[in-house]
Amino acid sequence: MSAKGGSTVRKPPLGVKLTVDVEEVQAPRGTAWWARVRWRDPATGRRESLKRAHPSREAAVTWIEQMQSLARTGVDPTQTLGEYVAALGDRWTRGIDPTSTYDPYAAGLRRRVVPTLGHLPLTLITAGLVDRAIDRWELEYGRSTVKNTVSALVLVLDEAVRDGLLPRNPAKDRARRRTVGRTVSTEPGSPRDLALPDVATLQRIVAAVIQAGNHQAWGDAVTLLATTALRISEVAGLRVGDVDLDRGLLQVARQTYPGRGGLVTKETKGRRRRTVPIIEPLRELLVRLTTGRRDDDRLLVGPRGGVITTATLRDATNSDQLVANLGQPGLVRHGLRHTALTWMADAGVNLHILQRVAGHQDPAVTARYLHPDTQAMLDAGTAFSAWWSVVGPEQPALTVLRGGGDAG
Repeated sequence: MSAKGGSTVRKPPLGVKLTVDVEEVQAPRGTAWWARVRWRDPATGRRESLKRAHPSREAAVTWIEQMQSLARTGVDPTQTLGEYVAALGDRWTRGIDPTSTYDPYAAGLRRRVVPTLGHLPLTLITAGLVDRAIDRWELEYGRSTVKNTVSALVLVLDEAVRDGLLPRNPAKDRARRRTVGRTVSTEPGSPRDLALPDVATLQRIVAAVIQAGNHQAWGDAVTLLATTALRISEVAGLRVGDVDLDRGLLQVARQTYPGRGGLVTKETKGRRRRTVPIIEPLRELLVRLTTGRRDDDRLLVGPRGGVITTATLRDATNSDQLVANLGQPGLVRHGLRHTALTWMADAGVNLHILQRVAGHQDPAVTARYLHPDTQAMLDAGTAFSAWWSVVGPEQPALTVLRGGGDAG
């Protein structure tokens, strides 16, 4: 039994064999085709049936096929997306992090997916419909919110594919459209575009957040983010014992962030510990934060001793408006990590070292921080190496000079 529109609807039990027929009936309003399915209830042994009128024989046959699918799979192919979401419960959340990912995904499903698409029959949802839904969401919400919403929809429709209700997932890759919600994408082409232009701008922002939040901790948070390339959750996870001033190294071993039921502390993204260099402009700050404190003390805390998160930094300093007033309207907290990595790349830090500092698993992600001229040179070398490797027996021999002389 299932609930639909507030009334109880009978359906064939799972696994029963259906007897079907279609009857053509002449009625005052025209011809109707009555489709009927019958089965023997495995629990009571009684004969049961369902019967429905349709405007054409094709529609009647389609309904019978849907009832046969329902008896075979236990999933109603005629249900709406909203009904399917309700029937799934939390089954779609398998594999996602319950401490961090669950809440934004569930909110996107509840607040945007179901109100926008929930009334539609599940089997009629197409990539075009998903695109138009995303277009609507992007007029009202930020990119991260839309990304979480689409990700939740993808997970739900993955379940529909597993249940045999859809041949493929129409929401796959829709969050990565080149144009999202408008004819020209405004997404920066490179993380370099999200970085601050110079150190003087960073210093102005640090001074402004200290003044706006009326506490040094807010400026310390901004400075740490822009000089270490840590994520703000990793800054929140730092302990005094992670700072090695003698060797000039910072150990990144954990992250702390708001999750279900309160703060969550766990391994870093990618589950890899890493080491970050302490640059001289950061040393004075770290001496101040570590002197006279225990190794297990949290390195940086807010004015009241709490954890500094992206939300507390934003709310305490009104940072979105603050950076806009300083001529950096596109800067978000994560942009300070982009700033550090961009400046390190411009300082000539080797790509594989930059990758270790960033904690990236894919060097191609790190390479996006390199100056375009440098990246073009690396790409040229890669292309030349690829050409050399496929020439095969005809590859040119390398001339080795021995004892001086002119080879050419």
